[in-house]
Amino acid sequence: MSDRATYQANAVVHFDISGADDNALRRFYGDLLDWHVDPKGPGYALVHTPGGLAGSIVGDPQPSVTLGIAVENLDQAVGQATELGGTVLMPPTDNGWVTKAQIKDPAGNVLTLIQK
Repeated sequence: MSDRATYQANAVVHFDISGADDNALRRFYGDLLDWHVDPKGPGYALVHTPGGLAGSIVGDPQPSVTLGIAVENLDQAVGQATELGGTVLMPPTDNGWVTKAQIKDPAGNVLTLIQK
C-alpha cells in the first residue's frame, strides 16, 4: 500500500493554524480539543483530530488558519482560481509528500490547493 493517502476531490483534507507562539498553540488545541499534537521540530507540529482530519500548527509571526483542499488537477485549479479573481501566492510546488499551491480568494483568505 502506498504511504500517500487518497483524497476526495474538492474536500477539506488539511489545515494549518499559525501563530507567533506555536508551543502555546500546541498546548491550547491539544488540551482544549484533545487533539493529538506531534512536534516535528521547531515551528512545526502535525495535528490529528478525533474526526480524522489532519493538519499542522506552524510558528509564524502572523496568526492565520489556512484550509487545504484536495484537487484533481492542480494546474487547472490554479488557473481557474485566477480567472475567478484569486491571486497565486505560491505556484504549484512538490514538497515530497504532495504537490500544492497557495492562492488568495477575492477577499484575501488563503487556501492551499493539494494534489496527491
